[in-house]
Amino acid sequence: MKKYRLALSLIFCLFFLWAISSNLLPTMIRQLMKTCELNTFEASFTETAYWLAYFICPIPIAMFMKRFSYRSGIIVGLLLAALGGVLFIPAAMVKSYGVYLCIFFIIATGMCFLETAANPYVTALGNPETATRRLNLAQSFNGLGAFVSAMFLSKLVLSGLDYTRENIPADYPGGWEGYVQTETDSMKLPYIILAVILIAVAVVLMMVKLPKVEDENNEQAGKKLIDFSTLRHPHLRWGVIAQFFYNGGQTAINSLFLVYCCTYVGIDEGTATTFFGLYMLAFLAGRWIGTMLMVKFAPEKMLAVYGIANVILCVLVVGVGGMIGLYAMLAISFFMSIMYPTQFSLAIEGLGDQTKSGSAFLVMAIVGNACVPQLTAYIMHSYEQIYQIAYIVPMICFAACALYGFKYKSLLKRFKDNK
Repeated sequence: MKKYRLALSLIFCLFFLWAISSNLLPTMIRQLMKTCELNTFEASFTETAYWLAYFICPIPIAMFMKRFSYRSGIIVGLLLAALGGVLFIPAAMVKSYGVYLCIFFIIATGMCFLETAANPYVTALGNPETATRRLNLAQSFNGLGAFVSAMFLSKLVLSGLDYTRENIPADYPGGWEGYVQTETDSMKLPYIILAVILIAVAVVLMMVKLPKVEDENNEQAGKKLIDFSTLRHPHLRWGVIAQFFYNGGQTAINSLFLVYCCTYVGIDEGTATTFFGLYMLAFLAGRWIGTMLMVKFAPEKMLAVYGIANVILCVLVVGVGGMIGLYAMLAISFFMSIMYPTQFSLAIEGLGDQTKSGSAFLVMAIVGNACVPQLTAYIMHSYEQIYQIAYIVPMICFAACALYGFKYKSLLKRFKDNK
């Protein structure tokens, strides 16, 4: 493992960075509701624009990396995401929701490069038997990025002021237009900071030679750039389905967290962002604790238990709502923590030179983020008096993850028997 230490350190940075990007979205949803005068359902399409890139781009990205290398894909992704961050400067002048959606798609495309490359690359750098623990450790840095984004960067964006055209104070500088411009300008800073960091990491990677792993060393001319037959493997196929549901369930809760706090529970933005930081801190703690527990417990068994725990907690949110539902969400965040990396590493186990194709399909499953949160937001907006029933949607999603954990051993056995 010592020979991979530098490479793993650099890749861990990527997990941190794309978490910053994706976990700014709940803050952007709340902010765009103010600056573009959107309701909950309309604002939820911010998530659609971002995560749609993860459905459209993984196959071309996997083809690119199979033709070149993981390193090339990572560098292209960093620069593309940085371009999206810089575009927030002219977007603040235009102040169009459609323009913001396009920018989120560009940023997500760059991050999709990173995620398609980094997840399988981490599993390949070292002993296959510890691949799941290694990926969970890497994803812990994802949890750290989520915490920083929620607890600190969100406070740079959200001012705590929530005016409408009807209730804005008469003496507010510049009136309604001045308020909108101030709130719009606040969205630029975190993305400009992110763009600078992304460019710096890209420059470092251009100067550092990352080790090639087995599936890169064994590439042969004439091999398929993307192998759809990979989906015949039952543990991968069901892993893709489980990832769809996990991503949709997680993002439904993440993206609407601040809306839930401010619009439905009545908490002010400053307190809500603190709760959001605690929510992500629970996620980070869950990643670290889960990684340690995997030394003693099988990953698929932990996945099943954590999935059941989240189903029970979602029942509590649906049944009670309010502040009790909010506290239940903090616990949901803890139990969500290991699901994505665990399902990812379990699904690509034993794929060999089909790993890049399998990784592309797993990343495509993130399209769950582009539709499940919208369904949740639609239910919440349509039934405002009983808004908490919307959380039946993520409850179903976590049940699907638990089922994958229960079925995994038999699925893997079928895969090995058919090899």
